[in-house]
Amino acid sequence: MAKRSHSGGPSGSHRTLRIGEAIRRRLSEMLARGEIHDPDLTMMSITVGEVRVGSDLRVATAYILPLGGKDAEAALEALRRNKGEIRHQVGKALGIKHTPEMRFALDDTFDRMDETRRIFSDERVQRDIQKQDTPDDTPDGDEEE
Repeated sequence: MAKRSHSGGPSGSHRTLRIGEAIRRRLSEMLARGEIHDPDLTMMSITVGEVRVGSDLRVATAYILPLGGKDAEAALEALRRNKGEIRHQVGKALGIKHTPEMRFALDDTFDRMDETRRIFSDERVQRDIQKQDTPDDTPDGDEEE
């Protein structure tokens, strides 16, 4: 019987995660060193937070954020304009048969972290957390009927 491969669900297979991380590292290097021949990109400092690769390895989405969060749309547009050159250079560096099509999206991780902090600092949420931290008088699982 043949082995079943991982379905590539939300966490992805080991291979897609490995390829995504390799693409992220290479793309970060290219942006830091100014290897993409576009004056708009050489003027920006862009962080590549994550690269997610589809289970079929055809598409890779890079989640980016310009330093300070400014000019995000301009950064996305410049990366999209140069996606062919980026794909070519990534493919050369990785040495895989088919390089995934590159897509770019804004990384909203920091925004979500700020929102989570804001929620946790809310007075009502703090009261609920304090209630959960106080031990009950009844021991867990020892209730009699």
